Amino acid sequence: MSKRNKVLVGTGVAVLIVGLVAISAGARRERGQEVRLEQVSTRDLVAAVTASGKIQPKKKVDVSADITGRITKIAVREGDLVKQGQLLLQIDPTIYQANLQQAQATMASSQAAVVQAKANTDQAERALRRTTELHTQSPNLVSQEQLEQAQTAFDIGESNLNAAQHQVDQARAAVQSARDNLRKTTLLAPMTGRVTRLAVEEGEVAVPSTFSKDIGLLLTVSDLSVIQAKVKVDETDVVRVHVGDSVEVSIDAFPDTAFVGRVTKVSDSSVRDATSAATGQSDRAVDYEVEVTLDKPPADIRPDLSATARVVTDTRKQVLSIPIIALTVRENNPVSTELRPVDTTGTRKKKEAGGVFAVKDGVATFRPVKVGIAGDEYFEVTDGLKAGETIVAGPYQAIRDLKEGARVRAMKQSADSAKKKKAAT
Repeated sequence: MSKRNKVLVGTGVAVLIVGLVAISAGARRERGQEVRLEQVSTRDLVAAVTASGKIQPKKKVDVSADITGRITKIAVREGDLVKQGQLLLQIDPTIYQANLQQAQATMASSQAAVVQAKANTDQAERALRRTTELHTQSPNLVSQEQLEQAQTAFDIGESNLNAAQHQVDQARAAVQSARDNLRKTTLLAPMTGRVTRLAVEEGEVAVPSTFSKDIGLLLTVSDLSVIQAKVKVDETDVVRVHVGDSVEVSIDAFPDTAFVGRVTKVSDSSVRDATSAATGQSDRAVDYEVEVTLDKPPADIRPDLSATARVVTDTRKQVLSIPIIALTVRENNPVSTELRPVDTTGTRKKKEAGGVFAVKDGVATFRPVKVGIAGDEYFEVTDGLKAGETIVAGPYQAIRDLKEGARVRAMKQSADSAKKKKAAT
């Protein structure tokens, strides 16, 4: 074969390949883009809010010291059950016993001073009475100056008596304070419950929790008869949570069991961590504390266990629904613009609407829809679609790139995915 013929044959083959590629691309365009199609149908939907937190007893008391002293006895151990009024620990009472004895001696001395002041006052009163009688009978026997001196002595006696009586009151208050401090050396259980934390040992010095509760904490007594999960809910979800909502609680320590509870409190103020509170930063995530009371907590549950709560905020029975992934946003073009004013500045913002791509005869058309609650995988449809209509339900990238009026075709599904879809419907 000559060189010229070889060139002609090669050119013909290249043209044929290009033609086949063009025909194949055209065929693919005619067949349309491969997408996952799904019919609009009815199903039950459950809207829920998920949040994490800790297990806490509804009631607990942190026991701390009101006085300073060395701990001489601890009568309980962590995990012990205690009854209200039971001895928890003893602080060395020696110095407080001495203070009480000193206050009692001071009060006894003040009471003796009152007796002495009263005797002086009585004597001054009798002297004043005699001087007044003599001065009345005969002014020459008692001068006016003597009468005034007797009156002054009586007034001074009364003042001393009043001062001594006030000193007795002051000493009595000191005795009461000393007795109260001595009583505080013995710490009793404030309620019936379990010792869930013991933070000290015998020989340590107990100090009052003046500036920090954690510094003065000795032990914690918790009432474990009512258990709560305290979770933090994001500000975007807390408005959907209400007291009485049903909750499913998962506790990490009990992985194979789900516990049922109810929302019993929704905080009105946000939870601010120590850093944001100290620095005044407000750009952190805002969370609100929600209390969930468990109906039947396990017997061996403990405080501070990690938990996750799924709060059911709303339910719908047999409503039209679409996959969450199917909902997309496109520019909302009005049907007619004859009555709309002409924007000559070019500053009019494009209005966007949420909707889905409905498919009819292999052509995808954007359809604005209104949605209600959101379940785990589906949105409730309140307007814009009817049961039985076919929509584009995925994949995400295909929906994102899909154009108005584009041709589409159903994506081939594996046997496993078809079974799952049939089971879901």
